[in-house]
Amino acid sequence: MNYCIKELPEKERPRERLKEVGVRNLTDKELLSIVLKTGTKEKNVNELSLELLKRYELNELKDITWNDLKRLKGIGEVKAMELVASIELGKRVYLRDDKKLKKMENATTIWEGMKYLLIGLKQEHFYCLYFNTKQELIKKKLIYIGTINSATTHTREIFKEAYLVSASSIVCIHNHPSNDVTPSKADILFTNHLIRTGEIQGIPVVDHIIIGEKSYYSFYEHKDILNL
Repeated sequence: MNYCIKELPEKERPRERLKEVGVRNLTDKELLSIVLKTGTKEKNVNELSLELLKRYELNELKDITWNDLKRLKGIGEVKAMELVASIELGKRVYLRDDKKLKKMENATTIWEGMKYLLIGLKQEHFYCLYFNTKQELIKKKLIYIGTINSATTHTREIFKEAYLVSASSIVCIHNHPSNDVTPSKADILFTNHLIRTGEIQGIPVVDHIIIGEKSYYSFYEHKDILNL
């Protein structure tokens, strides 16, 4: 027999609390309890949720796999799948493009708008953001995953897409899995190459931003590092 939410005192039931105070006022433990639904013979669902939060920091759950979760006593295969599916759905909802074009006028707004696309990834992901003349985002496109191994190929893809969407300018973004946003020598060389190519093509690369979870590095804001 598993302890379910209904067997808890009414004032401790997360679903009742949600109706009473709203979802934004629930604790992390209560939100997890709603997703997990039931506990085990030894512990109720609130206790199981608390144990999970003691094992993992909340921000670590964004990268957790269902195989990791099912190793926890009390979380079987189905519970593990439901939880990782809920986390993935939350990511997609947050990142889903609005139909209305987003205006991004500086590195800070780009970092704030795009960091959740890149944080927590185990490999470098390089995206290009394509803008119209009003600095509104037309499209974002993943150009490559991993380290740069063919600058010429990547550059061709970047500007091919720019012409297809009639972009007026480009901002490149990528992550460092270490969260150290200091540019590498390869980052600097590639950025120089992109800026020069943009000048030739007539579609300027106005910035290249290295995205971290808590900070960013903007080449536009550190122009002195470039050999232009």
